[in-house]
Amino acid sequence: MRTTVATLAGAVLLIGGLTACSSEAPPSAPAVKPVTETEVATPAASGDQPKGITYDVARVPVGAKLSTGSSVENGQTTVELKVSGLLPGTKYGSHVHTKPCGAKPADSGPHYQNTKDPVSPSVDPQFANAENEIWLDFTTDAQGAATGRATVKWEFRKGEANSVVVHAAHTSTEHGKAGTAGDRLACLTAGF
Repeated sequence: MRTTVATLAGAVLLIGGLTACSSEAPPSAPAVKPVTETEVATPAASGDQPKGITYDVARVPVGAKLSTGSSVENGQTTVELKVSGLLPGTKYGSHVHTKPCGAKPADSGPHYQNTKDPVSPSVDPQFANAENEIWLDFTTDAQGAATGRATVKWEFRKGEANSVVVHAAHTSTEHGKAGTAGDRLACLTAGF
């Protein structure tokens, strides 16, 4: 009888332990599928532009790496931006933009918005917010590397999201400045 009770108690403890372990496991973040990865270069004088462009070599040096990926699951979109070779311990803003990168910082167009603001540039927090746009703000570590990640409850319209832009500061949420993040420092062409 003692052996049976001890065995039964051990089995209950083992099952209880397995249950506790499985319920404590954190939910896994959706895996992102790579879209684009490259080292940044200065803009070409004419013709085709590099996939990754730096407009400010002091804050995003030539050779810094940018990569992005995305996934869609159950009507939600997750976008990730990984950077390396940037200034250490520095805050940057980043957003998905509508056009591919060009020779000039403004060539990438406005932020992609799920519900488009009729006024451009958009600084109304009703439209310029982290639920209606993809904000990938990050702060680099001591080696100048970081990851920005955002998940929204919608999917991109085909052909309308074409780049990720790195900005000079974290994104403002202040009325009249919502969505702004300073100068456009670098751009990565990425068709989502």
